[in-house]
Amino acid sequence: MPARLDHTIVHSRDRFASARWLTGLIDAPEPKPFGPFASVPLANGVTLDYADEQTDGEIVSQHLAFLVSEQEFDEIFGRIQERELPYWADPMHGGPQEINHRFGGRGVYVDDPDGHSIEFITHTYV
Repeated sequence: MPARLDHTIVHSRDRFASARWLTGLIDAPEPKPFGPFASVPLANGVTLDYADEQTDGEIVSQHLAFLVSEQEFDEIFGRIQERELPYWADPMHGGPQEINHRFGGRGVYVDDPDGHSIEFITHTYV
């Protein structure tokens, strides 16, 4: 059996602000403090642990993709539009203010406050 991802660290300028930005979009519970992290548990058992960046340098952008149901996509996309967040059809910011329809599903990309590329898809690409 292959290993399962348990958690990953997401660097941020303000761990709780960044974690709340995501939980607000996906309608998840308030992030919980866990040591130096703001933890966001996801439905499949993986936890995103937001950490404050410890250097003065730029935060290296990560790509996080979330597989959601059609209904969840509608709700999340509605929140993106309500907040007037810029969004794109691809990770290179092509197709501004558009979604994609790859692999028979829908997808959208939005940047979080720290520049991480956040993707929501309704059908996996595999």
